[in-house]
Amino acid sequence: MIIKLSTGEKIYVGINYLFIIFLCATTIYPFIYVFSASISNAEAILTNRVVLFPVGINWNSYINVINYPYMWRSYGNTLYVTLVGTALNLLLTIFAAYPLSKKRFAGRNFFMFIITFTMWFSGGIIPLFMVFYKLNLTNKLSSLIIGFAITSFYVIMLRTFFQNIPDSMEESAKIDGANDMVILFRIILPLTIPALATIGLYYAVNRWNGFFWAMVLIQEKTKRPLQVLLREMIIQAKFDSEMEELLQDPKSKLVPENIKYAAIMVGTVPILCAYPFIQKYFVKGVMIGSIKG
Repeated sequence: MIIKLSTGEKIYVGINYLFIIFLCATTIYPFIYVFSASISNAEAILTNRVVLFPVGINWNSYINVINYPYMWRSYGNTLYVTLVGTALNLLLTIFAAYPLSKKRFAGRNFFMFIITFTMWFSGGIIPLFMVFYKLNLTNKLSSLIIGFAITSFYVIMLRTFFQNIPDSMEESAKIDGANDMVILFRIILPLTIPALATIGLYYAVNRWNGFFWAMVLIQEKTKRPLQVLLREMIIQAKFDSEMEELLQDPKSKLVPENIKYAAIMVGTVPILCAYPFIQKYFVKGVMIGSIKG
């Protein structure tokens, strides 16, 4: 059945399409530009001739970024913090949100007030650093995992999702002899995969992109996450002696911008590749709490 649209509806649909195309273009263009600039020749970059497509393709920037001595060590540190940290984030968020979703949990409102209070008020950067220092957690990757093991907002999100699951399912399981842990892991969690995937993605992106506290807490080069290394390369333009010699060699046909753009792509692609695998869960998860029942 073909539905005929009125003139006003056609205009509305056309405007929507134009807006979506514009939004997609403004989102995708930076990635295209960074990739094009990373493989363009040095002269094209210095003369600002790279607008959309690469000019004079040169892959040496990626070869040298991949061979950069600290790149893979920083990659490993970031993967460790992201994978272990996200797993811990999800585990603690589940254990906090599940009891808070139950009316029978004594003191539920009090604990919710405390959790909500921390979303708006905190001790600040210096007191938090002093806590890390007193606990001897400085210059350790574990400080980035333990120190940011849970986020109040995501606890509230997951609690809302748990509340939307009918109580009758839990009551039926209890009649069959199941305890709270069995109900949680064998009944509740399989029903909350969209929510867990969404919250897990948020946690993982925050872990992958986090650099401020890593920069503050970790001083050893061998323990730096990828984002701290990228900050030194892109903003501070700091390279090791071998990279400096390479950039000064006319045969390399590279300028610092080539290395910076290539490093951005190397640091961005993994988290972009992870999104398509959980996109179907993400679409469902963003509707957490919007529909009751």
